[in-house]
Amino acid sequence: MKKYKLYTIAALLAAGMALPSCGDSFLESEPTNQLAAGGTATLSSINSGLAATYQILLFDSYANGSYESSVYISDIQSDDVYKGGADANDGMSGMNYAVSQFTADGNHTLSGTWNIYTSGNARANAVIMGCASYTPTNSMEEATLKQYNAEAHFLRAYYTFKLWQNFGNIVFFTEPLAAPYVAPQLTADEVYAQILSDIAVAEEEGVLAMNTNDGKGNEGRISRAAVLMLKAAAVMYQKDSGKYTEVANDMATIIKSGEFDLMEDFADIWVNENEFCKESIFEANHMGEGKTWGNAWSGYGTNLPAYISPSELSDPSGTFGGGWGFGPVRQKTYDMFANGDLRRDASITNWATVDGAKYSPRFQDTGLFLRKYAARTDYRKSSGDVDLNYCNNLRIFRYAETLLNYAELSITTGEQQGVSGQDCLDKVRNRAFGGSAPSVSLTLEAVKAERHYEFVGEGKRYYDLVRWGDAASVLTENDADYFSNRTWTENKKYLPLPQAELDKTLGTEYPLVQNPY
Repeated sequence: MKKYKLYTIAALLAAGMALPSCGDSFLESEPTNQLAAGGTATLSSINSGLAATYQILLFDSYANGSYESSVYISDIQSDDVYKGGADANDGMSGMNYAVSQFTADGNHTLSGTWNIYTSGNARANAVIMGCASYTPTNSMEEATLKQYNAEAHFLRAYYTFKLWQNFGNIVFFTEPLAAPYVAPQLTADEVYAQILSDIAVAEEEGVLAMNTNDGKGNEGRISRAAVLMLKAAAVMYQKDSGKYTEVANDMATIIKSGEFDLMEDFADIWVNENEFCKESIFEANHMGEGKTWGNAWSGYGTNLPAYISPSELSDPSGTFGGGWGFGPVRQKTYDMFANGDLRRDASITNWATVDGAKYSPRFQDTGLFLRKYAARTDYRKSSGDVDLNYCNNLRIFRYAETLLNYAELSITTGEQQGVSGQDCLDKVRNRAFGGSAPSVSLTLEAVKAERHYEFVGEGKRYYDLVRWGDAASVLTENDADYFSNRTWTENKKYLPLPQAELDKTLGTEYPLVQNPY
């Protein structure tokens, strides 16, 4: 259940977010623009700047006038989900369709994503600079300062990771930029090194708790487990095999900590009362209030549920509301689940089989829609503009992914800390089948299949296909019935940079170079 109290802010990039109000100074502090304005750092101003940096997590589905949920955008590039909507051009003036077809260009790319996460990095930079300039007066202040610094470094690493996954060769800066606001463009490999550098600060043992879902108001704060999960995601996407043993050991550390476990029922993960459940490692907390059409950088809700739910839906049970009809699920994705796998119906709703249900079919309609983040009526708030203000938390890292990361890595690294990769795979499968599952030997193909079943609709499939080297064979298709004729080649790994950003840098010291497309 929601435990957060949030404060709306007028100042654009100094907007702040206070987390659960349970007595901690971080949770009670009012936002300030002191850090952004270059004032003298205090623990209070650092705290408020950190809150502002967390708030970027809440802009994933809508900010800067852009509907670019990272979950939806990655899924429409995968083999699970079509673009949907009213027609091919519906969705950011054709950008969504171009991205789904691997025909994006500088004018049809993720300009909102670029702006959101570079803004997040600017906020993180202010906190990191504030931490560096503040001298603690006692051991308690020293511990608090190290925690703030670790959290800010994680958030900068996470926002950089999101940019890196999408664009590869991005700008990176650690100090406020003066006009004309340009910075060096790093290669994708240099960006990866920077991500690991920030993670190295955040993962220092003893600074962050392994689990922040402690029932004391720390839910939603960065944990050490979240840091280790981000590290694994970066290393595995980079295919940096020299670090596989290290990150396999990190996964074993999370497993051996005993701080996390799988929910018994897969469907229970996605309901309101089980946010920050025992399986949760990192979630973006959405409050379902404050977002408006008129202000592209405000509020705390999410648009994703409305975006991916059927248009004009009438659900006899009253559980789900209607939406915009984007992201219909492919029939083959629904059909891939084995008999008895409970994940199918917890991940996808087949509205054609729901007695009395009605909706208006739209472009690329299959009758199948994503369920995990669907527009549940109990997630819908009345304040602000309703379709922007659902309060479904985005589950970024779950313990199931820890287990499957370890299972995959252990195939090449061997066991770490006595943890069995086969046991990790079995735990995920047994939960999926309600307690016991048909036995499957631990192989890379088995793990690939299990990740596919487990994470439908969570924005992970496309990036898995890319890192495994399977994207060209799986994603290239001529699907005339659903208007999807696309070819994936290696130069599609990174999307084109926004043309407007390139134009800004013409004639400057650091002109941006466009990605090949």
